[in-house]
Amino acid sequence: MPLSSLQFHSTRIFSTLLRRSMATNATTDLFSPTNTRVGWIGTGVMGRSMCGHLIKAGYTVTIFNRTISKAQPLLDMGARLADSPHAVASQSDVVFSIVGYPSDVRHVLLDSTTGVLSGLRPGGLIVDMTTSEPSLAREISSAASSKHCAAIDAPVSGGDRGAKNGTLAIFAGGEEPAVNKLNPLFTLMGKVNYMGSSGKGQFAKLANQITIASTMVGLVEGMVYAHKAGLNVELFLNAISTGAAGSKSLDLYGSRILQRDFEPGFYVNHFIKDLGICLKECQSMGLCLPGLALAQQLYLSLKAHGEGNLGTQALILVLERLNNVSLESPAASNPSS
Repeated sequence: MPLSSLQFHSTRIFSTLLRRSMATNATTDLFSPTNTRVGWIGTGVMGRSMCGHLIKAGYTVTIFNRTISKAQPLLDMGARLADSPHAVASQSDVVFSIVGYPSDVRHVLLDSTTGVLSGLRPGGLIVDMTTSEPSLAREISSAASSKHCAAIDAPVSGGDRGAKNGTLAIFAGGEEPAVNKLNPLFTLMGKVNYMGSSGKGQFAKLANQITIASTMVGLVEGMVYAHKAGLNVELFLNAISTGAAGSKSLDLYGSRILQRDFEPGFYVNHFIKDLGICLKECQSMGLCLPGLALAQQLYLSLKAHGEGNLGTQALILVLERLNNVSLESPAASNPSS
């Protein structure tokens, strides 16, 4: 007996809803150690700790790093070593990358012979946690879609301590169901914040870097001023830490600066790269951000002095040179005291 018009439309609606439900379930099935093989590319200051959390949680992890010695601690924990990003991807359901520069991102993910996308099976996921260009994030997402995969841009903030403690801020851009699927993995590294479509994670991280840049300038200027005024700078930092001038930058770097500890939680060279991307995006947006431009110039001064591989807290060295003072020496007496 032929279906009535009402029955026909009801059947079509039911079929459509069923297909949508199945598709939603397929994309939101959460990753877990029992059903997910993880790939990791980049085992530097941040990546080594981040990847370590996944291994400790029981995930099977295959890693690649250009300098094998930097990956050794993860190999000792049980990670497997691959000889190329392609080889990592061929053994993984999801591949994370956190490397240095946009050119590195392009090479490890998109190279037609050795890149991740050339080895990832349909349905696989790429998660780039490098601070990189929003346009590149969109390009990677498009390339992944053409191979029936997905890509998330998920740069992080929190430095080496955040990476070690699993308390990073993660800015995610891409398809929201894919981000949700990754939640069990992200939770091991920190707190994920969904920012929108592809590239929006990178835009959020760049805005984060702009905020940090001016905060760091304010922190070191305040320290130099307090020193010149004859204050005990450590007491000064403790005093302001719970007031309106308190900040994460103060918490992370104040004591390191006083101890002349310039070991990189985040490299000056990488921060210069980030601020350069910010300025490039500002130019395309028609934005004038003078604080950002000043901060980049000050950090470029560090690089010019051969200090690009120090941590970002080394900015104090620039202010000391500009003012011919050193926080290591006794503070000058305040003339008005």
